[in-house]
Amino acid sequence: MSHDHDRIPFDTLKFVETLKASGFDESQAKGMTLAIQEVQKSNLDGVVTETRLERELAPIRIDLVVIKWMLGILMAGVMALVLKAFFPY
Repeated sequence: MSHDHDRIPFDTLKFVETLKASGFDESQAKGMTLAIQEVQKSNLDGVVTETRLERELAPIRIDLVVIKWMLGILMAGVMALVLKAFFPY
């Protein structure tokens, strides 16, 4: 979950004043500011979700590496037994 202290600082008053100085009326400037804040929030939430997912998948990745090595060792053992059966000496 994201927290307010995780957010990138965004000076909404300065942004509104900049937009108004560029020809936006008060309503347009505030609407644009709200839109920017929503985009910023959704981007941050996406990063938090991605990081959480990576953290939760890390043990599965480790398990898969272990299983891969165990299967490799098992296959080597089976191949050794097959070779020994066909070539006893």
